[in-house]
Amino acid sequence: MTPSKGLQQAMNDQIRKEFESAYIYLSMAAWMEDQNLPGFAAWLRLQAREESTHAMKIFDHLIDRGCRVELQPLAGPPTDFKSSLHIFQEVKKHEEKVTKSINDLYGLALDDRDYASQVFIQWFITEQVEEEKNSSQVLESVRRVGDNQAALVMLDRELGSRTSADEDDEE
Repeated sequence: MTPSKGLQQAMNDQIRKEFESAYIYLSMAAWMEDQNLPGFAAWLRLQAREESTHAMKIFDHLIDRGCRVELQPLAGPPTDFKSSLHIFQEVKKHEEKVTKSINDLYGLALDDRDYASQVFIQWFITEQVEEEKNSSQVLESVRRVGDNQAALVMLDRELGSRTSADEDDEE
């Protein structure tokens, strides 16, 4: 049984949203590079890579289920930010928005009694708990740093030491 047309469309929409997330995080990374904060930029680049991976997971799920993938145009990301605090406030808001989108997708799968899609989407629900936790932690760290430049450099180094977007992101 393939997913309903409505669920297929919602999954195609989610592919777009995941790739747009990657663009947003890359734009934020570019801004951080301009501010000479390579650790923040590296953290955001890893986030972008993870979002692209998420899009491809949905892409592959649709293909595996005999559905047509219909890629959509991507919206351009914002390019100007006020500060690193502003960026991580936006990251947190964005992850909350993604969580809602994933939850809505799961609701469609429930309504359709599409058990295979429910199991598949459950991974994303668990992932979003981690994404919101991580974005909240970084946001709180940036808030604590405030205008302390030495602390900002230390936080930049800490974020730059991250080697994987998510240790559990293995397939």
